[in-house]
Amino acid sequence: MGRKKKSIDRGILPDPKYNSVVVSKFVNRMMWNGKRAVSLRIVHGAFETLRVKTDKEPLEVFLKAIDNVKPMVEVKSRRVGGATYQVPVEIREPRREALGMRWIINAARSRAGRGMDERLATELLDAFNSTGSAFKKKEDTHRMAEANKAFTHYRW
Repeated sequence: MGRKKKSIDRGILPDPKYNSVVVSKFVNRMMWNGKRAVSLRIVHGAFETLRVKTDKEPLEVFLKAIDNVKPMVEVKSRRVGGATYQVPVEIREPRREALGMRWIINAARSRAGRGMDERLATELLDAFNSTGSAFKKKEDTHRMAEANKAFTHYRW
């Protein structure tokens, strides 16, 4: 048992334009070198592109895209008697959200395109339509967990 005080979750302020905590978390995860203003400009630019391309509210497209990419299970390595097994484990909600956002951001960064806001918009649109690199990553994770379902009794 640690002697230090438990850390306090101070929460996170919602995004000023869309009034959403999820968008604010996404902006924070996209940020490099503490440049929040740049990250905010990229995300809001991508949202405007989504508004033009889909004729829908960009916030609902964004939330649906995140939901489509969030994984339900993942595999964790577990060493038992000299052998390492890939054990499928259910994921708690905060980690699911973090993984989904991270996969979308990484897929957008690795995509070819003009600006980051354009690449992010196309990746979000692909995730909304259940296609694209981030969605494929989720499918691969689920497939791996399904293949190793026999080792679920090694869960700890």
